[in-house]
Amino acid sequence: MNKSSKKTNVLLLVGILLIAINLRPALAGVGPLVDDIKMATGLSNAMLGLLTTLPLIAFGVISMLTPLFTNRFGIGKTLLVALLLLTTGILIRTIEGNFFLYFGTLLFGIAIAFGNVLLPGITKRNFSEKSGFVTSLYSSLMAVGASLAAGLSVPLTHIKGVGWRGSLGIWALLAFVAMLVWIPQVKQLKKPLQKNNYIKAMKLLSKSRLAWQVALFMGLQSMTFYIVLAWLPAILQSRGYNANYSGWMLSLSQATGILASLIVPTIAGKTQDQRSIVVVLILMEIVGIVGLILPQFGGVEIWVSLIGFVLGGSFGLSLLFIVLRSHDTASATELSGMAQSIGYLVAATGPFIFASIFDFTGNWIYALVLLLIVAVLKLLSGLYAAKPGQV
Repeated sequence: MNKSSKKTNVLLLVGILLIAINLRPALAGVGPLVDDIKMATGLSNAMLGLLTTLPLIAFGVISMLTPLFTNRFGIGKTLLVALLLLTTGILIRTIEGNFFLYFGTLLFGIAIAFGNVLLPGITKRNFSEKSGFVTSLYSSLMAVGASLAAGLSVPLTHIKGVGWRGSLGIWALLAFVAMLVWIPQVKQLKKPLQKNNYIKAMKLLSKSRLAWQVALFMGLQSMTFYIVLAWLPAILQSRGYNANYSGWMLSLSQATGILASLIVPTIAGKTQDQRSIVVVLILMEIVGIVGLILPQFGGVEIWVSLIGFVLGGSFGLSLLFIVLRSHDTASATELSGMAQSIGYLVAATGPFIFASIFDFTGNWIYALVLLLIVAVLKLLSGLYAAKPGQV
């Protein structure tokens, strides 16, 4: 590779990382502010769960259609428009009124969907020899973004004139910076990633058991992630912890996720068989969930750290599965679209069902049992997705 190509790839990687850090703050900032939003809007727990569920529905619908956009406009332009949409959606959400709260959420959900799908495709095309390392980098930056938003959301509300709407809206600045940095990459990424017949490709993928298992693993790990993102602070506050501490515990879970996002894909990318990694992660997750179910044991920091580590590692692993189980750039984009579409539609049911279980029973323990069931299902799909092979 010549110096010019190396410089181009370095600049592309910087752009990828800036996009990655923007793919979670708009979502992660909601959980710690649930009580403030509830008091200001009068929304029920189930409707508040919809603030997390709505982007996931957008992920599910847009993910499957993303290859059509890149085939028509190219990946560079598609991501540039996505960053503009992300910035706009975050700002709209700060406007007073429940309609704008949900409409802005839907818009940035659509924007994030494009980023979710296209980052594995770029990795396959431009960094195939270092796919594990690059996946670790951008998945960890996604966790960094989530951790920052979770930890800073409550403190930001204490600044005069900011409030919870301003706390949610401040992340538009980060998205705007990423958009400016990405503009030069548009010319470098004119060619579409997707060259196959889209309908034919989707039909073939729908017949692949491996593709379905990759999609289910993606969906189940995302379901747990977004449940924790939306409701961990509320669970802790119901047990007597204050909002600031609860927000920082969510931030801690995201921080340990950063560590796992760096470690797990890097290790997994060096081996053909990742089944042992899946088993270790799921066992750690079960221990962490049981710890939360039994508050009498204390150790909230331990259980939250364990769960966060597993979720960060599982997410990085699910992205790596897309790269490893595809044979070229086009198939990586197609598999990414299918896996994330099906996966996020599965995940979208999580926060709403979780909140509804609590509304019905009045006890978070019954809702947390749902996470144990999801962990077992994730183990089954993960063992198949982790076996050597390609779609």
